[in-house]
Amino acid sequence: MTGNLNMNMNIIASSSASWGIGSGSSLLFRIKEDMRYFKEKTTGNVVVMGRKTLDSLPGGEPLPDRVNIVLTRNKSFSREGVTAVHSLDELFDELKKYDCAVYVIGGGEIYRTLLPYCGRAYITRINAEREADVFLPDLDRDEKWQKTIHGETQTSRTGLEYSFDVYERIK
Repeated sequence: MTGNLNMNMNIIASSSASWGIGSGSSLLFRIKEDMRYFKEKTTGNVVVMGRKTLDSLPGGEPLPDRVNIVLTRNKSFSREGVTAVHSLDELFDELKKYDCAVYVIGGGEIYRTLLPYCGRAYITRINAEREADVFLPDLDRDEKWQKTIHGETQTSRTGLEYSFDVYERIK
């Protein structure tokens, strides 16, 4: 298994103050500026997700202008516009084909599985709580990670305070 991919593999997610990211198959928060940030970061690059994350996208369709890779145990899974892989080795072999950034976009199990191979995490931290059943690992308490950018606190049109924070793996 390749351990050096982490220089180009990143996590991107939005989370509540307690690192909650979802409830059921939905995001906890929808902030227009966060969606724009996500699109700016990921467009023209590779996105890696689980099948449930793909299903949660509008129409269950792959994201436009990105290479969409789904990591799934279901060997019969197939969807137009998506490359399906079924193991980390298969994923890493597939990623060797691309000379661009790779963004892991969810869900929770995929984040936990791929976090050790990532070098950076782009986290939109929302200063609010909602009931969640899917969580990111708490990077503030993980000694392998450090926050390198604490973004300016902004307020969404709906009154939610958030910041675009960046964490980096400690070498």
